[in-house]
Amino acid sequence: MSRYDTDNTLLLEMLGKGGGHNIFTTAAQTGKDYYAVHFVKQSVIASITVANADGDSLLQTTIPAGTTIFLRITAITLTSGLAIGYRETDGDTTA
Repeated sequence: MSRYDTDNTLLLEMLGKGGGHNIFTTAAQTGKDYYAVHFVKQSVIASITVANADGDSLLQTTIPAGTTIFLRITAITLTSGLAIGYRETDGDTTA
């Protein structure tokens, strides 16, 4: 994607229409490229992998229903709950 969003890629992503999304519960989500995860129900994160970040402060944390995390998430597993992962579609896997 160019530096300028001439084809509305970012707008389509924000509306959930860019490249799709995954609805998941406790099944491990690996090899993903999510730019956001929305928690539909109260959820507990068992593990999470975020590009260009480290630490484990979100592990075993109860996330309230309605919360959205905006991070470049490549893997996430929930102990409980329901979430929607929104896939990145800009082709840039470095940010």
